[in-house]
Amino acid sequence: MNVLYYVNAKTQKTVEKSGVGRALYHQLKAAELNGINCVSSLDNADVIHINTVFPDAVRMAKKARKINIPVAYHAHSTREDFRNSYIGANLVSGIFKQWIKYCYNLGDVIITPTEYSKKLLTGYGIKKPIFAVSNGIDLDDYKPTEEKGRKFRERYGIADNEKVIMSIGLLMMRKGVPDFAELARRMPEYKFIWFGTANLKLVGKDVRKAVTAAPPNLIFAGYANKPQIQEALSGADLFLFPSFEETEGIVVLEALAMKIPVLLRNIPVYEGWLENNKNCYMANNVEEFEKLARGILENKLPNLTEAAFETAKTRSLKVTGAKLAEVYQKAVEKKEER
Repeated sequence: MNVLYYVNAKTQKTVEKSGVGRALYHQLKAAELNGINCVSSLDNADVIHINTVFPDAVRMAKKARKINIPVAYHAHSTREDFRNSYIGANLVSGIFKQWIKYCYNLGDVIITPTEYSKKLLTGYGIKKPIFAVSNGIDLDDYKPTEEKGRKFRERYGIADNEKVIMSIGLLMMRKGVPDFAELARRMPEYKFIWFGTANLKLVGKDVRKAVTAAPPNLIFAGYANKPQIQEALSGADLFLFPSFEETEGIVVLEALAMKIPVLLRNIPVYEGWLENNKNCYMANNVEEFEKLARGILENKLPNLTEAAFETAKTRSLKVTGAKLAEVYQKAVEKKEER
């Protein structure tokens, strides 16, 4: 199977620091692990795989359809995870929903990371076949080591005996940044660090206040590359992800693979693959986050990291690539029905 993983250098730069940008690299590695041949032109492609909803991607999808190349459109975004992102997002979320419906309907098949996001898309009235395929995690790459952890602590001046709670995500309300800052205020005996960036002029006053008036035990570290994230996941004591809405959460997969305790907000996207008190812990509000975080860090709660790692294995890039190959074949079959 020859697959063109469409990328535009300009728009890829726009999404590079987000999960959408990282998903492309996961797909390329998953293809390599499963014998899917990546090509650079429509001229010798059996299928084109598109990840973004920018105008250039729409033009490419239309071009492919015109010359009878089947299109697999990846639905990374939903109206629900667009809301509560940047100033004005809620006001235009209806328009955004109509736009992504238009984009996704250009696909012969639609790929989305979870059954939850598939349910949302079905609820939009999309009739095209939708397949839930995890973004996947590279288990060979995401492995914790003492050296990585030491580098992380040295970089941020964290002593060996200090407990660290970390999170990752763009600085926006949807990611739960204010709650993370509030937890840092309530738990001054612990270090907190958040990796991720955003233009503070665009994020709203609550997020802006959380960042600019952060307590002394909270570090907003800005953007971190993959090795730096791996170092942090090796050296921190708890991954706390207070996001209110995701289509999967690549950073959650990374944490599961790195065998760091994981504490999540109890939201629908995790249904069916993550379970409270089994392979992670889940909280509904700041009070529960605080109680569970203390229980985990003080070893008063069971360590679930081995069960979490077993879950990560079910979403390895090898597994993801095999499922993508099946979906590409479905795209070819669907094209023949046009």
